[in-house]
Amino acid sequence: MILAVVVCALVVVLVLVGLFVFGLRRRLIQRSGGTFDCSLRWNAPEPGDTSGKGWSYGVARYNGDRIAWFRVFSYAPRPRRVLERSAIEVVDRRAPDGEEELALLSDAIVLGCTHEGTRIELAMSEDALTGFLAWLEAAPPGQRVNVA
Repeated sequence: MILAVVVCALVVVLVLVGLFVFGLRRRLIQRSGGTFDCSLRWNAPEPGDTSGKGWSYGVARYNGDRIAWFRVFSYAPRPRRVLERSAIEVVDRRAPDGEEELALLSDAIVLGCTHEGTRIELAMSEDALTGFLAWLEAAPPGQRVNVA
């Protein structure tokens, strides 16, 4: 009986520590500012596929001429993807459709892009999208900007 109580207490403590580490990691990512909630679909299907598969919820952080994208449900201290401003080309913009409405946040707008030849989709709020497009257009002189 005592062993069962000790095991249950240990499981509860481990779950609480895990949740604490998730919160601490997100706090550390957001500490430097310039972050926004952003879902990402890497190697996105061609436009018109609204299956909702492949989306990962994350937090993106502006870092000079790069955006570092971190998965929310991860313990990794480093970003999962790094997007270079000069390599991003905006292809289209649309509202979530079909099953995507369930996979994304309620106010999300999907931005279809290419990054170094790979088709990606970013889903973010209207405010985050405005900031993202302004960041893309604010490239230093001499860099190409590809905003549709």
